[in-house]
Amino acid sequence: MSLVPEAPRPRVVMSPDGVPLATYDFGAPDAPAVLAVHGFASGAVLNWHASGWTRDLVRAGHRVIAFDQRGHGASGKPHDPHSYSMDLLVDDVTAVVDTYLLDDVTFLGYSLGARVGWHAAERMSDRVSRAVLGGIPDADPMRRVRVDQAWAYITDGTPVEDRVTNGYLTMAANVEGNDLRALVAMVEGMRDSVEPTPANAPAQPLLLAAGSEDGIKDSAVRLAATAPHATFVEIPGRNHFNAPTSRHFRQAAIAFLGERD
Repeated sequence: MSLVPEAPRPRVVMSPDGVPLATYDFGAPDAPAVLAVHGFASGAVLNWHASGWTRDLVRAGHRVIAFDQRGHGASGKPHDPHSYSMDLLVDDVTAVVDTYLLDDVTFLGYSLGARVGWHAAERMSDRVSRAVLGGIPDADPMRRVRVDQAWAYITDGTPVEDRVTNGYLTMAANVEGNDLRALVAMVEGMRDSVEPTPANAPAQPLLLAAGSEDGIKDSAVRLAATAPHATFVEIPGRNHFNAPTSRHFRQAAIAFLGERD
């Protein structure tokens, strides 16, 4: 028997360009809303529910609305690289917030979801009041992926020689339900997307976090220094892949959310 409570059935929200987005609603409808957005090759249930975030946030008096980003989970998985860009991912956030009629949300994001959150907070400053951004780099680490080798592997099984590319494909393939074609299309489509910089830093209160063993920690520290109201917290003993399951991370985030009360 699973120790993780069953997630609610997803509610579908349509993106502006017609991609269905699977959303999951936890907690009391009138509680302060947290919008939770997962990382690359993960999913809402895996990143936030199975790891204890939804349980602890609801216990702390919050409502959690999580969704599978396009290309992931139960959401639509286009195979066209043109279906993926930072602008489109932020548009997806806006569509979910609009559909749930939310005027004030806290953004919770990890890795890719944190990068989306940085731009969503900057562009939706009237509706995103604060944000928790974990594992956020100041550049797209997936730019190191050899897309040509990834497509060759998917198309005809050509062995992948590049170590980084092989690592991403192995990670993605190990998550049940992942569609490698959609994920490689995302990597290719986001190559020229805008990245977090001092010029587009959100003005809201931000909590940035990264594991002490995460290679992107220094870039997260730099980003925290560029934003006018940002704090950085180190997640002890964690790397990029296991930081979301850290109780220390959850407690720091919940304390940060409590400051608004």
